[in-house]
Amino acid sequence: MVLSQKQREELNRAIADYMNSYGYHESLEIFLKESDLPCDLGDKKYVGLLEKKWTSVIRLQKKVMELEGKLEQAEKEYLAGAPTREKRSPSEWIPRPPEKFTLRGHRAPINRVAFHPVYSLVASASEDATIRIWDFDTGDHEKTLKGHTDSVQDVAFDNTGKWLASCSADMSIKLWELTGYECVKTMRGHDHNVSSVAFLPSGDYIVSSSRDKTIKLWEVSTGFCVRTFDGHREWIRMVRPNQDGTLLASCSNDQTIRVWVTNSRECKMEFRNHEHVVECIAWAPPTAADPICEGTDNKKSPGPFLASGSRDKTIRIFDIGSQSCVMVLVGHDNWVRGLTFHPSGKYLLSVSDDKTLRVWDLANKRCLKVLEAHSHFCTSLDFHRSYPYVVTSSVDQSVKVWECR
Repeated sequence: MVLSQKQREELNRAIADYMNSYGYHESLEIFLKESDLPCDLGDKKYVGLLEKKWTSVIRLQKKVMELEGKLEQAEKEYLAGAPTREKRSPSEWIPRPPEKFTLRGHRAPINRVAFHPVYSLVASASEDATIRIWDFDTGDHEKTLKGHTDSVQDVAFDNTGKWLASCSADMSIKLWELTGYECVKTMRGHDHNVSSVAFLPSGDYIVSSSRDKTIKLWEVSTGFCVRTFDGHREWIRMVRPNQDGTLLASCSNDQTIRVWVTNSRECKMEFRNHEHVVECIAWAPPTAADPICEGTDNKKSPGPFLASGSRDKTIRIFDIGSQSCVMVLVGHDNWVRGLTFHPSGKYLLSVSDDKTLRVWDLANKRCLKVLEAHSHFCTSLDFHRSYPYVVTSSVDQSVKVWECR
C-alpha cells in the first residue's frame, strides 16, 4: 500500500500521539527521530486518532463480512429463484421447474383451473364447452363433463368438495354433483356471457358475474336467483367472496374494482387505480396480513387485503380497511390473467399473457421467481390448500401441474 506524503505524516503523528498517551517515551523519542516529526505533539487534531481509525476499521471489516454474506445469499437466491432450500420450511415451498405433468385433451384454449379442496383432483374449463377432471397425482384424465353449449368460462368447488359449479358463454350456470359427475341444476338469469362463478364459504349460495354488467347470488338448494348487484358499467370479469362471505369483490372492463356487502347489495367502495381492464382478483388470507404490512411499512393494518391483476401489466394490493392501494407489483410484460396467494401468506403467485408464472415476495415487494410456464398465453392458476402443488392453464390447450419444493 502506498500512502501519500500527507497520509504518511498523519499516520506518524497519530502513532506518536498513541505512544505519548500510553507512556512509551523511549520508543517515542526513537520514532520521532526516525520519522522526522517535531518534538511538539500538542496538536489536538491527532489526540486519540489512531484508536478511532482502528475501531473504524474493525467496524468496516465486520460490515464488509456481513455484506459479503448477504451477497452470497442473494447469489444463491438468484440461481435458485427463491430463498435457498436450507432456510425454507415446507410452508415456504414454491413451484419449481420442470412441471410434474402436462395434461392434454382439451381441443380449445383453457379458461380456468381449480383444485378440489380435499382429493387430488383438478378441474379445467375450456372453450371447447367441456370440463375435464384430472388426477394430479398420477396425471390421469378422470372424467369429461359435457352439458354446456358454449365456452366454459369458470369452475369452482365448494368447501366440502361435493359440488362443482361452472359458468359459460351459453349464459347458464350448472351445478355438478361429483359422486356421479351428474349435472343436477342449471341456473339461468344472466343476459350475456357468464364469466365468473364462486361458492360462498357456507356452501349455500353461488355468486356469478357476467358480461351483462351484473352480479347475481343464487341459492344452491333451489337454484333461484335471490339477489342482483348493479353498478359496473362494463363486462364484469370476476367476482370472489371474502373468507367469511360477508363481502364480494368484483373487477370489470370499466377498469374498476368494487367491494359489495353481500347481505345488502350495497357497494361499499370502488377503486379506480388501474389504467386498463382488470382481469382478476384474489382475497388475501389472514396469514398474508403481516407480510403485506411489512412490505408497505404499515406495521399495523386491520385489512382485509385484496389483490388485483390488470391488462395494464401490474398487480395491485388494496387495504379494504383504509380503502387505499398499498402496493404495486411491476414485472409482467403482458396482461395479468390470474392470481393466487401462497397458503403461508408470504407469497403471491401470478400468471400472465407473457407466458410466465411469477412468485412475488410480499414483504420485500419483489419478484422471487419466474417460470416459463407455457408456450402461449397463461390464463389461470390455483394453489392447493393442503398439497404442495400449483396448477396453471393456457391458450396452448394444456394444463400443467407444478410441484412445490
